[in-house]
Amino acid sequence: MAKKITVVGLGGSDASHLPLGVYRKLTSASHLYLRTKEHPVVDELKAELPDFRTFDHLYEENDKFGDVYAKIELELYKEAEDKEIIYAVPGHPLVAEQTVQLLLQNGGQKGYEIHIAGGQSFLDATFTALQIDPIDGFQMVDGLTMKREQLNFRQHLIICQVYDQMVASEVKLTLMEDLPDDYEVKIITAAGSSEQKIVKVPLFELDRVTSVNNLTSVYVPPVEDESILNHQFSALRAVIAELRGPNGCPWDLKQTHQSLKKYLIEECYELIEAIDEEDDEHVVEELGDVLLQVMLHSQIGSDDGMFSVDDVIRTLTEKMIRRHPHVFSTAVVSGTDDVLSNWQEIKRAEKGSGEKESLLKSIAGSLPALSKAYHIQKKAAKVGFDWDHAESAWEKVQEEMQEFKAETAENHADQTKILAEFGDILFALVNIGRFYGVEPEEALSATNHKFKRRFEYIEKKADELNLNLEQMSLEEMDSYWDEAKSKGL
Repeated sequence: MAKKITVVGLGGSDASHLPLGVYRKLTSASHLYLRTKEHPVVDELKAELPDFRTFDHLYEENDKFGDVYAKIELELYKEAEDKEIIYAVPGHPLVAEQTVQLLLQNGGQKGYEIHIAGGQSFLDATFTALQIDPIDGFQMVDGLTMKREQLNFRQHLIICQVYDQMVASEVKLTLMEDLPDDYEVKIITAAGSSEQKIVKVPLFELDRVTSVNNLTSVYVPPVEDESILNHQFSALRAVIAELRGPNGCPWDLKQTHQSLKKYLIEECYELIEAIDEEDDEHVVEELGDVLLQVMLHSQIGSDDGMFSVDDVIRTLTEKMIRRHPHVFSTAVVSGTDDVLSNWQEIKRAEKGSGEKESLLKSIAGSLPALSKAYHIQKKAAKVGFDWDHAESAWEKVQEEMQEFKAETAENHADQTKILAEFGDILFALVNIGRFYGVEPEEALSATNHKFKRRFEYIEKKADELNLNLEQMSLEEMDSYWDEAKSKGL
């Protein structure tokens, strides 16, 4: 015969809302166990209740709620070993009650019959107190475990178990990542009881209300001003879809993957420039422009019925998880070299065992020449095709420079050969940079910016002297160049 645990709910307010069946089970129980005695029903019915045992001491003995709930579960099994027991919880047993979920998940396997005898959820009283209809869209989350990504601010949002200022503070900080500091929320305590209290506060004051207790929930009204949520991905996706929709922008409507390529390249370079300038505001703007290109390409894919941004994100997410087994699985790495080695091995495994590809095939053909040279050399070096020491690479630079000098010294120099020899110098210099961890495109870009800043300083000085640059001597310009250099420009 199965051992039996009957679970009843004490409701969300006082005894006047307690169902008759639950009242009878409570008052006639031979063996009554309460998750907590901190509930209005317990205070009101104390004289009518038989002797009971509570688990309040476990909250004081443990730092984590998970540990408390696990111990309550084990205690209930122990007590129900030789007798039928009644276990009473706040609210309804199946609403925000972790101990009941543990009993339902594990009790049957352990030979216990778990019977849910009902109760009244705090939600009914909360809907009444707030005068809202959940059919409009409703979400309830636990204030102890809520995560930003799960929240839907376009629906009625009720956050339960906001039982003290610390939880209220965590809830506030999470909500303020998406909502304005002064967004009005409501704090509901003891909904449906004679002690019911509803307080309206701006979000930033949520954790300053002193009446917060174990019967407190927070209500966040649906967002009506859509601009508040413009930072969310769904808002951007809707805007791009509208631009490409039937009544959208003529320019956006006529774009293709091919026509957008030049804009993607341009936006990437502008982002790099903003990074070099260390201008965070500019970086934000340029990152947005790069993201716009991703969204436009994804929307074109969706319009063509080929792929959507969901496919883009899913593919990227799965790839990141696969290629970081040291983070998402059990692989162990000792440093960045191991990480890169694993990445390449996993990448090769993903390609399958078909026809072997050149190591250099994965290097994008559209890369700028300097950057492409750098990546070609890195790939070749991985299989040992590389100089052993930087000194050997320096010798190669000297050799290429001599060949270039010899070619340009000819009376009838061949421009094609000069071009080739100069390219060899650049390629050899890229090799030098690689030995010292220097990405050539980044280095040359930084030098270009440096030259631009110093030259603009010379122009500024010329303006102050009411001179054209052509009127200044080389010595004067060099002097101002050095001045700019001394100023850290």
